[in-house]
Amino acid sequence: MTSAHALLDSPRAWTRLWAALGIAVMGGIGLWSPVVVLPVIEAEFGTGRGGASLPYTATMIGFALGGVLMGRFSDRFGIFRPVVFGTLLLGAGFVLASFSTSYWQFVAIQAGLIGFLGCSPTFGPLVADISHWFKRRRGIAIAIVASGNYLAGTIWPPVITHLVTTIGWRETYLSIGLLCLITMLPLALVLRQRLPEEPVSADGSRTAAALLPLPSPHLQSMLLLAGLACCVAMAMPQVHMIAYCGDLGYGPARGAEMLSLMLGFGVVSRLVSGLIADRIGGVGTLILGSGLQCLALFFYLPFDGLMSLYIVSALFGLSQGGIVPSYALIVRDYFPAREAGTRISLCLTATVVGMALGGWLSGLIFDWTGSYQAAFAHGIAWNFLNMGIAAWLLMSRRALRMAGA
Repeated sequence: MTSAHALLDSPRAWTRLWAALGIAVMGGIGLWSPVVVLPVIEAEFGTGRGGASLPYTATMIGFALGGVLMGRFSDRFGIFRPVVFGTLLLGAGFVLASFSTSYWQFVAIQAGLIGFLGCSPTFGPLVADISHWFKRRRGIAIAIVASGNYLAGTIWPPVITHLVTTIGWRETYLSIGLLCLITMLPLALVLRQRLPEEPVSADGSRTAAALLPLPSPHLQSMLLLAGLACCVAMAMPQVHMIAYCGDLGYGPARGAEMLSLMLGFGVVSRLVSGLIADRIGGVGTLILGSGLQCLALFFYLPFDGLMSLYIVSALFGLSQGGIVPSYALIVRDYFPAREAGTRISLCLTATVVGMALGGWLSGLIFDWTGSYQAAFAHGIAWNFLNMGIAAWLLMSRRALRMAGA
């Protein structure tokens, strides 16, 4: 049997990584489809704009909760079974949704089959799995797989929009379901192999992570709070840029272009941050990304000209892409590898919740104040909380190393 050490950073590991990226990009289609079909759902089922938005919200909630469940399953059984299970239900979900006869039936399928059980194995659990297969290049490996949801957001909305306008939303959903089954199941076969068990030390314990600055439940809670805080801040430009540009008189099309610019540069940022993380570690990357994101948020306050907003949006995308993958690296530094699926999925779930909470709070603040200036300041305050936790982690690690020396 090939040893675990020999497989780390090997050609087999890289093949696994590209298969995981393909699965992540395909699985992400379930998160973007309800956004694209929102107008036709509103028209067909006679709901208001808020009602038509509910399938997306329900899908994201299901996706967040399902990620933790599938992460726990992957720790126990490996990633292959959760991915195959998720693929089958994702495909079935799209097919069944295409035959929906009522609005609530559509919402239930979106939330349950597509979000909770279908998409959920294709983000946090996949990121956790690939972290086992790399050591020297772990940062860039995690960044590549974590880019799958950004790439999905870049690729699928225009494709789905074209299909909906040409063949209808029901036929589009049916086609997507079949496409997921045809593409994701073969890719999942690449993930069948599991690494051999970790070696056991002389005292019978498994080799694992570094000394913890806090008991593990408390440290996990700190990481969850950090993930929540960074993404509450991140949500303000991503969720409200289209509406913000409309208020400024530039029109929603300009805001959509800025959002696309953010996501595109976010992919670049995620990959570059992965390379940086291989040199400075997860905590250092978190501090760097959080600091740059805070700076970009500050730039939104004085600059609201059209060209200025394009530039600041590009800078925001370049700053924030590496923040989320850094939590996976931090978990691998501090916790045993056998717990990675659950713990990484918990952290990434906190970031999804942060995006949902931040988008809602920013809208609420706008309703209270009639301006997005206070909403930007609100995001900056959450960003400072994230930076404080990251700085504390860095100082704690240095103190532990000095004590050990």
